Amino acid sequence: MRVLGVDPGLTRCGIGVVEGVAGRPLTMLGVGVVRTAANAELGHRLVAVEQGIEQWLDEHRPQYVAVERVFSQHNVRTVMGTAQASAVAILCASRRGIPVALHTPSEVKAAVTGSGRADKAQVGAMVTRLLRLAEPPKPADAADALALAICHIWRAPAQNRLQQAVALHASKAPRTPRTPRTPKAPTAPKGRTT
Repeated sequence: MRVLGVDPGLTRCGIGVVEGVAGRPLTMLGVGVVRTAANAELGHRLVAVEQGIEQWLDEHRPQYVAVERVFSQHNVRTVMGTAQASAVAILCASRRGIPVALHTPSEVKAAVTGSGRADKAQVGAMVTRLLRLAEPPKPADAADALALAICHIWRAPAQNRLQQAVALHASKAPRTPRTPRTPKAPTAPKGRTT
């Protein structure tokens, strides 16, 4: 399975490609960051993110794209840019018919480090170890993108089996016939007497 992980952001959008299957050693095929200037117009920044992602999709031909699910309770301004970059990544993959999976930061941290509360240094260290790299990918956005790809490779088989089981159960569930409703008897409006 080949997965392109995207850690969305307008200034730095981390991208990493990992290949492998759950339970076997994984291989990093590429890692990088799509950068845009903070003072550039929003539309130009989004186009630059799209072009960068499209280049990675062309070069690596992933079977899946894993994008970090955007969530924040505090800084709405930062979250808006992240959400916009996330939407661009989802659009690029969907346009090509590539399935997209969204993973929360805590899911990714738990999958890679064993703790949903791990910090960026711990995630970077585990990504380095799991992919047998000489040093942690920099910046942290690049390591996070690889972590997203790893998370998806490890979680996808279980998610697929669960979806198949749910679909099988739904197809075998007995259908109960609908009973026709009995119409209610009309009532007189309040305040009137007949």
